[in-house]
Amino acid sequence: MKQFARALWTAAFAAFLPFGAAHAGSAEDVARLQQEWAQIKYQSPAASQEQQFERLRAQAEQMAAREPGSAELLVWYAIVESSYAGARGGLGALKYVEHARKSLEQALAIDPRVLDGSAYTSLGSLYYQVPRWPIGFGNDQKAQEFLKKGLAVNPDGIDPNFFYGDYLFRKGDYDGAERALRKALQAPARPGRKIADDGRRAEAAALLEQIAAKRR
Repeated sequence: MKQFARALWTAAFAAFLPFGAAHAGSAEDVARLQQEWAQIKYQSPAASQEQQFERLRAQAEQMAAREPGSAELLVWYAIVESSYAGARGGLGALKYVEHARKSLEQALAIDPRVLDGSAYTSLGSLYYQVPRWPIGFGNDQKAQEFLKKGLAVNPDGIDPNFFYGDYLFRKGDYDGAERALRKALQAPARPGRKIADDGRRAEAAALLEQIAAKRR
């Protein structure tokens, strides 16, 4: 279970910010969450991430409560909460990923295309990384459904391709996984997201190395 929790949201999925689509206040809050999440995820020691994500989760909760109609903040609240769950580990983390799922569903009800399909990709990631019933709500069929919806909205994005590649890798489809991961590596850079982009590319490259090792 601890291994699952650490692996949960290896990405914890990074999202995309179309600044013109949100109110000024929520756009600034989303940008702040994006930057702090990336710094914790990719630049902080693993031993300190649980405490740092817990602090950021509390901040994200307050931001989402101030603007309950902001689909962008709901997505990032879910991302941070899931990342905290992954760093925390254990069965106690499941309540946080369950709440993250509800936040993503709320975001989709407000705006199905929020953050270039990030809510779809995030939901898909949860469904294939969370354990199945009776422990959790994991469901491969739903995972594939939401991951493909995320790709339909943002076919060239780094995150939808990375997570679809990761999903296919876990299912043993190494050819499909390789195609998706190489597409993730070729994705255009996101303004203001260098830390997240570099971290995601490193994760994609590591998965490609695992695929190559399995083929030897």
